[in-house]
Amino acid sequence: MAGGTRPRFGSLQFWPRKRAEKLVPSVNWKVVKGDGKSDSILGFLAYKVGMGTALIKDSTDKSMVLGKKVYIPVTILEAPNMKIYSVRFYKNGIVRKDVIVSADKELKRIVGIPKTAKNFDAEAPKDFDDIRVIVYSMPSQTNIKKTPDMIEMGIDAKDKLAFIKSLLGKEISMKDFVKFTLLDVRGLTKGKGLVGPMKRMGISKRSHKAEKGVRRPGTLGPWHPAHTSFRVAQAGQLGMFTRVQYNSKLIASGSIAEKDINKKGGFKHYGVIKSNYLILVGSVQGPQKRAVLLTPSFRPTKSLAKRKYEFLELSA
Repeated sequence: MAGGTRPRFGSLQFWPRKRAEKLVPSVNWKVVKGDGKSDSILGFLAYKVGMGTALIKDSTDKSMVLGKKVYIPVTILEAPNMKIYSVRFYKNGIVRKDVIVSADKELKRIVGIPKTAKNFDAEAPKDFDDIRVIVYSMPSQTNIKKTPDMIEMGIDAKDKLAFIKSLLGKEISMKDFVKFTLLDVRGLTKGKGLVGPMKRMGISKRSHKAEKGVRRPGTLGPWHPAHTSFRVAQAGQLGMFTRVQYNSKLIASGSIAEKDINKKGGFKHYGVIKSNYLILVGSVQGPQKRAVLLTPSFRPTKSLAKRKYEFLELSA
């Protein structure tokens, strides 16, 4: 009988295994595309509220539970409005100029801001080939913190400059982004701290008669050459890694003013949702209150795209 095999844990694709430098991940906006039909911003910042159970009606064609009500695990996110801090002009892939367009007082917590915003038309360069925006969230609309999170966002528009001008000085609502039903969620995983090689790299326990430990690798390398390879499973940092959750299905979104989905007493470790919310099927990486970045699906699958769920209610 053949022995059971499996791929090793602890992929070497992610190396070195250390904490992420930023709490909000960056994105290669060249590969993220919109629907091509309407002008839109290609990302939105949200905060993880927690997980729950949702009652839905499955209307997917040829589904085994077609027309029936079923319970599924979901993740709730709160998405307060965003505003544009600056407009970034690119030429041949290099930043040509940043034009600051916001002087909100709440930005003093993270960046230096001018007393008054300058004239955008006078400051904008004439020679450029791409435009992106630096946006910041407005967590003061939530119940968790006051310091904004800031990130660069791509734009999907035929005339990017005209579209950006229409957004200057205005709050960007989540309702302008939910035209996409399949989303990629970028964020940081939970931090685990220092852990052993079994949990970190997925190695098996040794025999109880093994010398010098059971929950460790058998050898760290040969005597000659006296060198330990980085491929050897060892203890170290686990968690706080930037990861992407592909193809998360959006089943509901809205405002608390229109439909209140708050639990009695609020959500555990989070509190009460005060602004807009999104409900995604399945789990999302990271603990409560962590900022995550939502983008249109990078590689949507047909099976997920055709699923049709009608959100009914959140289970207590």
